[in-house]
Amino acid sequence: MTDKVLGVILGGGQGSRLSPLTQTRSKPAVPIAGKYRLVDIPISNCLNSGIHRMFVLTQFNSASLNKHIKNTYHFSHFSTAFVDILAAEQTVQNAGWFQGTADAVRQCMHHIVSHEFDYILILSGDQLYQMDFKDMIEKHIEANAEITIATIPVTAKDATDFGILKADDENMITSFIEKPKTGLEDWVSDTGAEMQGEGRNFLASMGIYVFNREYLINILNDNEEEKDFGKEILPRAIEQSRVLSYQYEGYWTDIGNISSFFEANLGLTDEIPKFNMFDSNHTIFTRARMLPPSKISGTTLEKAIIAEGCIVQASRVEHAVLGIRARIGKHTVVTNAYIMGSDRYQTLEEIQSETNKGNSLIGIGDRCYINNAIIDKNCRIGNDVKINGGPHLEDGDHELYAVKDGIVVVKKGAILPSGTVI
Repeated sequence: MTDKVLGVILGGGQGSRLSPLTQTRSKPAVPIAGKYRLVDIPISNCLNSGIHRMFVLTQFNSASLNKHIKNTYHFSHFSTAFVDILAAEQTVQNAGWFQGTADAVRQCMHHIVSHEFDYILILSGDQLYQMDFKDMIEKHIEANAEITIATIPVTAKDATDFGILKADDENMITSFIEKPKTGLEDWVSDTGAEMQGEGRNFLASMGIYVFNREYLINILNDNEEEKDFGKEILPRAIEQSRVLSYQYEGYWTDIGNISSFFEANLGLTDEIPKFNMFDSNHTIFTRARMLPPSKISGTTLEKAIIAEGCIVQASRVEHAVLGIRARIGKHTVVTNAYIMGSDRYQTLEEIQSETNKGNSLIGIGDRCYINNAIIDKNCRIGNDVKINGGPHLEDGDHELYAVKDGIVVVKKGAILPSGTVI
């Protein structure tokens, strides 16, 4: 796989549906599970599958992502492995931004083809899953396919949010429709007894593709007006080429909006989570930080994930994820929340100085109540602050926080004075 396959991870567009988490960072750079970034998921899947050469294509708010990749993915001088950023750039041939997924790959192709490979694996940078790409590529080779699309069985309710495919008895895709709103009965597929038993009768594209090298070069060069894989390139390729459906039945979620992001993180606290971070065969790689172990005093913990370097004095933390360096004060209750933590510790001198001035410290203060909320990094939440998200709150974007689907998202670096009520 190391010699045959090159990975390309798409950094995504503006990520407005995940705002305000994407106001200062790209979607792949958003922290997940307390210590990782979203981009770590596809990169780790590649590394675990023996694919050690990757490009990450970026455009919007890429500084944080660039820094993370630079500080994280280092390989031996005697290895050909790399994870490199390819940012949108003006050239003599093209002075514009990436106009879509296919256009992004097209504009970067002169960098990509300078490497030896037979197959190119194209991935999204904002999905949560664990997949063995070796098996997918082997199936691609066995079927003599020109393109392979990873598909996942979904229910009728979910089918309207995806590109839906139909395949023949040899799993060759025969037709495709983007986000069907009507006529779903015509798109039912034989997904297997287990999937059908769960009502998952439709094959949805996961946005994960394998292309033969020369085929991809030709299809991008021949159709420069086509900017997107899912909407333009693939529907036409299905009519003309051998396109294989690789059915995946494990856990997979598209981190498309605040609600799905929130559910994915809190789902990690389940007794047996659908996404298994503790599987040694699917290690998740990220930046190695030399942080102390977390310190917890007088706290009742229930269904909680706590990253390194936390200082927790809360009375209760339940159904919550605490990110690196999270600090939570005494008599505070945190439920149904993702606290992302902070990028640094305040020194004892800083803490004393800020306390004397009556300023809030980095972290969450004393006697707070945090429920149905995401607290972005480096926030300063004073004492006696009450944040109670839920359907009773109207969606809206405010100076220090936003509300989406009843979830309160406190913006990165926001300062909530003591006594604030949301």
